[in-house]
Amino acid sequence: MRSYASLRLEGAELLPAEPSVVCFSHQNWIDPLFLISALPASPRTYFFGPEQEDMTRGFRNGLMRWGGVAVPYRPGGRGLVAATARVEELLADGNRVAIAGEGRIHAGEGVILPLLEGPAYMSLRSGVLLVPVAINGTSWLAFRRRVRVRIGPPIASAGGDPSRPTSEAVRTMTAEVEAALLELVADFPDPPRSRWIGGRLTELFNDWPEGARPPVPPRGGTAGADM
Repeated sequence: MRSYASLRLEGAELLPAEPSVVCFSHQNWIDPLFLISALPASPRTYFFGPEQEDMTRGFRNGLMRWGGVAVPYRPGGRGLVAATARVEELLADGNRVAIAGEGRIHAGEGVILPLLEGPAYMSLRSGVLLVPVAINGTSWLAFRRRVRVRIGPPIASAGGDPSRPTSEAVRTMTAEVEAALLELVADFPDPPRSRWIGGRLTELFNDWPEGARPPVPPRGGTAGADM
C-alpha cells in the first residue's frame, strides 16, 4: 500500500491503546488494506464483515482469509449472532475491531452515507470507545496519489448497562460518529478520474448496489440511502 500510494496517517495520538471499535468511511474495496497499513500493529485490527455467501471464492476474499482478520457473516444476516459474539471475544482479548459503518461503498470524498447502528451497538455492548476514522483519496486510485487516514476523537458511552444498550443510546452514539466522520472528510477534494492502471485498480472489485458508480452527490451532509 505504501509503495503505491502516498499514505498519510493523521491523529495517531487520538487512537486508544486499549481495545476499541473503529468506524471507518468506505469508498473503495481497497480501504481495509490502507487502514490496516496505516494503523499501529498493536493492538491487532480485525474487520467485522464482509457479508459473503462463500469466503473461499474470489481474490478479495482470499486476501482477507490469508490475513486472518475478517469476521464474515452470510447475506440476510445469517451467522450474524455468531459473528457478533466473535467481535465481543476479540475486543475482550484486547484487539481492535474495524467496521465500515455505512455498510457499503459510496462515491465522493466529502460524503458519508447514513450510518448503520452496528458500530455503536458493538461499542456500547463491549464497553469500549468508538473511534471515527476517515479514509480519503481512494475514490480514484493513482500511483503516488495521496491517501489520508484521519482519526477523530474517540466517543465514549454515556453509561448504562453495557450488556443491554438502549435504542436511544445506540442512536445517539451513531449520530455522534456520523457527524464526526462528516467533519473529518469535509476538506478533502474530489480527485480527477484515474486512467490506465489506477482506474482499473479502483474499480477492480467494487460492488456498486446501483450496478455502476453513481454520481457524486453534493457535500454538506449525509447522502441519501438511495444514492
